[in-house]
Amino acid sequence: MVSRPRIAIIGAGPGGLTLARILHLAGIAATVFEKETHALERPQGGTLDLHADDGQLALRRAGLEAEFRRIARFEDQGSRLYDEHGTLLFADDDAADADRPEVDRTALREILLASLPVGSVQWGHALHEVLPAGDGTFVLRFENETKGPFDLVVGADGTWSRVRPLLSAYQPQYTGITFIEFGIDDADARHPALAALVGRGKLGAEGGGRGLIVQRNGNAHLRGYAIFRVPADWADKTFDLASPAATRTRLIDEFAGWAPRLLDLIRASNDLLAARAIHALPVGHHWTNRPGLTMLGDAAHVMSPFGGDGVNMAMFDGAELARHLAEKADWREAVRIYEQEMFARVAMPAAHAAEAVATELSHIGLELSLQHMQGHLAARANLAAGVTAHGDAARG
Repeated sequence: MVSRPRIAIIGAGPGGLTLARILHLAGIAATVFEKETHALERPQGGTLDLHADDGQLALRRAGLEAEFRRIARFEDQGSRLYDEHGTLLFADDDAADADRPEVDRTALREILLASLPVGSVQWGHALHEVLPAGDGTFVLRFENETKGPFDLVVGADGTWSRVRPLLSAYQPQYTGITFIEFGIDDADARHPALAALVGRGKLGAEGGGRGLIVQRNGNAHLRGYAIFRVPADWADKTFDLASPAATRTRLIDEFAGWAPRLLDLIRASNDLLAARAIHALPVGHHWTNRPGLTMLGDAAHVMSPFGGDGVNMAMFDGAELARHLAEKADWREAVRIYEQEMFARVAMPAAHAAEAVATELSHIGLELSLQHMQGHLAARANLAAGVTAHGDAARG
């Protein structure tokens, strides 16, 4: 007889919602508590690429492959790399057949939310504290109420998780990299030259200790990040984000000497600018199993975004935790096994992300970015050649 714990999931991000959806398919109820008051309270961030062997696999287990294909942008998988003078060093514009299609975070969240029973997500619940109830269960303290008891509390609440302190003494540390985020609306119609510069996918540019990344999102929106290696408080001291015009002017000054057409990406941006200091947990972060508590995604292993693994790892964490809870008779043992496997699984992506952030904007950063892109292109070509050869052999 499989036991069914009372489960609380903290955070309605992709990882927490994937866990809730797959548990629902297995007949296991869970309640998701989210601090936002509704699904569109704030922008969910830019585009992301879902990988075939983790993010997409999690959606297949969730029974949402058709919904995913409806929102996936296979045509936007291209990459371009420029130097600071606007010289194109690399272009992979024919990447529509690759296996990492782009999807907007808001659209991904929408299909996950729509797949859950009404009332599964409790909005407007900002967690203050997780409290042991004394009998092995836990209660959740919010601003004006307490919920519980719960047998299992899953921290899917991101970088600054309120669940993590009950399991780990570690806090995410500043990586030395800060992003200034900006956006360009309706680029194809209003800024066709910039849309063509970015292409179908992502533009990267680097030089002089500065960097730009601009990604094509859905609805002809371009989302960009100006990248700096600076002290943690630098953005607060440098920019008046309450004045978008002043922020744009200062950003352009920071990129003095760069090609005008690259700086036009900043000039064309809307007034929604934000500073993003990039934090990460130590590579190999883990904790001693504590019955009734666990974590997934950024709460468990936040890493720099340069590897593109964060959301994919979070969704696969959710899928694996749900699988073990559904399959094993002892849910406590299921959680213990999930954690052991997760610690091992994320070690390599975390190490790669740490290496990438360490070399970002270094004297060899542009060279390493070029090698990385060339490697991806060669790997895709080799895979396609292998598939073709296998197919030819089978027909022969």
